[in-house]
Amino acid sequence: MAPRLQLEKAAWRWAETVRPEEVSQEHIETAYRIWLEPCIRGVCRRNCKGNPNCLVGIGEHIWLGEIDENSFHNIDDPNCERRKKNSFVGLTNLGATCYVNTFLQVWFLNLELRQALYLCPSTCSDYVLGDGIQEEKDYEPQTICEHLQYLFALLQNSNRRYIDPSGFVKALGLDTGQQQDAQEFSKLFMSLLEDTLSKQKNPDVRNIVQQQFCGEYAYVTVCNQCGRESKLLSKFYELELNIQGHKQLTDCISEFLKEEKLEGDNRYFCENCQSKQNATRKIRLLSLPCTLNLQLMRFVFDRQTGHKKKLNTYIGFSEILDMEPYVEHKAEPSKSQTRKPKCGKGTHCSRNAYMLVYRLQTQEKPNTTVQVPAFLQELVDRDNSKFEEWCIEMAEMRKQSVDKGKAKHEEVKELYQRLPAGAEPYEFVSLEWLQKWLDESTPTKPIDNHACLCSHDKLHPDKISIMKRISEYAADIFYSRYGGGPRLTVKALCKECVVERCRVLRLKNQLNEDYKTVNNLLKAAVKGNDGFWVGKSSLRSWRQLALEQLDEQDGDAEQSNGKMNGSTLNKDESKEERKEEEELNFNEDILCPHGELCISENERRLVSKEAWSKLQQYFPKAPEFPSYKECCSQCKILEREGEENEALHKMIANEQKTSLPNLFQDKNRPCLSNWPEDTDVLYIVSQFFVEEWRKFVRKPTRCSPVSSVGNSALLCPHGGLMFTFASMTKEDSKLIALIWPSEWQMIQKLFVVDHVIKIMRIEVGDVNPSETQYISEPKLCPECREGLLCQQQRDLREYTQATIYVHKVVDNKKVMKDSAPELNVSSSETEEDKEEAKPDGEKDPDFNQSNGGTKRQKISHQNYIAYQKQVIRRSMRHRKVRGEKALLVSANQTLKELKIQIMHAFSVAPFDQNLSIDGKILSDDCATLGTLGVIPESVILLKADEPIADYAAMDDVMQVCMPEEGFKGTGLLGH
Repeated sequence: MAPRLQLEKAAWRWAETVRPEEVSQEHIETAYRIWLEPCIRGVCRRNCKGNPNCLVGIGEHIWLGEIDENSFHNIDDPNCERRKKNSFVGLTNLGATCYVNTFLQVWFLNLELRQALYLCPSTCSDYVLGDGIQEEKDYEPQTICEHLQYLFALLQNSNRRYIDPSGFVKALGLDTGQQQDAQEFSKLFMSLLEDTLSKQKNPDVRNIVQQQFCGEYAYVTVCNQCGRESKLLSKFYELELNIQGHKQLTDCISEFLKEEKLEGDNRYFCENCQSKQNATRKIRLLSLPCTLNLQLMRFVFDRQTGHKKKLNTYIGFSEILDMEPYVEHKAEPSKSQTRKPKCGKGTHCSRNAYMLVYRLQTQEKPNTTVQVPAFLQELVDRDNSKFEEWCIEMAEMRKQSVDKGKAKHEEVKELYQRLPAGAEPYEFVSLEWLQKWLDESTPTKPIDNHACLCSHDKLHPDKISIMKRISEYAADIFYSRYGGGPRLTVKALCKECVVERCRVLRLKNQLNEDYKTVNNLLKAAVKGNDGFWVGKSSLRSWRQLALEQLDEQDGDAEQSNGKMNGSTLNKDESKEERKEEEELNFNEDILCPHGELCISENERRLVSKEAWSKLQQYFPKAPEFPSYKECCSQCKILEREGEENEALHKMIANEQKTSLPNLFQDKNRPCLSNWPEDTDVLYIVSQFFVEEWRKFVRKPTRCSPVSSVGNSALLCPHGGLMFTFASMTKEDSKLIALIWPSEWQMIQKLFVVDHVIKIMRIEVGDVNPSETQYISEPKLCPECREGLLCQQQRDLREYTQATIYVHKVVDNKKVMKDSAPELNVSSSETEEDKEEAKPDGEKDPDFNQSNGGTKRQKISHQNYIAYQKQVIRRSMRHRKVRGEKALLVSANQTLKELKIQIMHAFSVAPFDQNLSIDGKILSDDCATLGTLGVIPESVILLKADEPIADYAAMDDVMQVCMPEEGFKGTGLLGH
């Protein structure tokens, strides 16, 4: 037994010998002191759970001894946000905007570009008045150039360690949570900037992008026959280099400039020779820009997956790149290597770098200073002033936190030593409150002891384990400083709860003795009429029931006048909720539904008067039935009636089974698709009626007889038939049962028929052979039939996780390629063939659907619509042929998402898939399957444009990436 349980049992051991009325104050204090030994400071290393005297390990360790001032606050030193001398300024990453920040820093370090942007006219002059900047509003740049001006000025002269570029990012309309292609961003922004600056009058500003980033090369084609050379000049802002198969940057440049042979069908038409000739073509670098951007094509498009892939190939590059050999190109590409190349001094190796920027070296000494214009410097100065004010404010907040911490430190040092009560007057305080008082991260709230009160508004005996006994001196200070309550002194120890607990414990001890006594009494036979009836189930579990009843009585004391642990549950309501969850009380298992003694003697047992007397002490409200008590007279009558009803049901079932043998065995049934020659009329009943009737005939004692034929379920609210002749031969055939005329006569005798429904075959016309038509009584209701079909179609377009089938077509034949078996959804081989339903409203020429010229009024009935959904359904089951591919889809899924599923199933890339359903081409990738008419059990035909490739055997250096939306919808495409 655990130590706490031993001590708890010892604290209540006196209850075995002391009667409730003899409980003294000493007994009460003993009952509350679950832990009798005192806490010895210096020995306890952690708080003793349940010991109200232990005040160790409740959070005091952070306050004892000398404390660092930094522990009194969570405010960082504002000076850490200050820019260090002769250092650069950073940019805040707003989520996934590292690609923006990278280029902002690259462009900032281009001094010529920065100087040109500073020379751009700005609306900032409107913001500046007379002797300074308007103080009542913040400056908001209006154009992209103004955003760059302001950002560059802050990066140059700000006192901050990093700058927030959110204004610039917002102006471009970029999504801060979406990672974008940095190379694409560079191209688009340079194009936007060049277009914007082209409107400037100053040529140094207007041409800065071309001067700094634009180079020129020529596509040179040389005829092998005559040696004629033709050139096509072109400008470039970056060189896109293929890195696959290479290890060095120079290899990539060599491949970019290598010669290409034009032979065979690709021969070149030479104007000098006036015929097609073999030739060579290459790129010749004519001039290089001051800033050379080299794009390493790490992301390539894979036609097989439809996604971008990242090439993680190592590429080596030097800090200084000599481009002179490539201006007059003679080099050839080197062989590729996949392992990481060796990097010497001044060189680097990377498998992630995607762009390299080289600056042209000149003999002239570069100008390393760019003067910030006065209007921009005023903005920077104002931002620096705000920063300094913020630093002062943060420093003051740190000081205030330190002052509060020191005061709390002194308070804890003073009070913690006076917390132990010892022999002096004491009070109980919540352990949770003491821990929060010692918690440096939360402010101290008023003391709240309500959760520890019993139903008598005193300290509950079971809550002593979550309380701490402190000195009255410390309690006075706590309540004076923080308030709260109620205060729990020695008078708060609840005598009523202790007395009740004493009574319950004595009863529990007595229960063990009485259990043995009752077992011995049950062994003796009952003499005469002195016995009492007790339920066998109650006898088996009476000890457990009594123990639970005592625990419940003891548990009621935990509810403090409707407040359980501080909650506000009503006491009566909580009892009622518990009662609903309880099983039968003692001896209620032999009560009949009328509250009398049940008639089944197998469920009860006769016990002696002495045994019943013992049991009644624990269950005084249990129903009492002496041995001479008669069983319930109403139950006896019902028993006799039940026996008579069973006999009657058997007789009825046997008569109906004999009268309708074919209907019962489902043999020789008529069929509409193959109308019998020996009759011109067939009757219809609902299949539901037939199934319920068969259940009764098979098990008449368990089911009630079927008394009526409910054909109204097959009719609309107007009384018209809901099925066409064609639908009853196909998808609606499962909802109806056809009856021979001879059987119908017997059905009318045996059952109450609410509506007669029949189909008749008639010969019309004078031509031999005459035309055959089929008419029904009652006739079809076209309006309700059409409404039903529309509702069914809507339901089919709101499905989730339904099965469709995909056939791959090769040479106009349906062929299934073996594919990933783990993605296959199995289906039964014996499912019914799918029958294509006729379009809504199409009439069957062999079925008379005229309504006699009477126009029926449309009505809407909620219950009827619900019935339509549940009962009148088409048969949509599809027979799954061997090797066919089944996919799980939902109506709100897009065609693009379906193509991805098909790609995994058939190894056909999405852009190589040609999909069709019922002759209709599926081409809108953004449309949902529901709007495209793809319903459960649909069959989609797949035709691939190219042979299937094994995309599973990809190069392991390629990492598949999800497709990107790009910069669609941003300001980068606005120009």
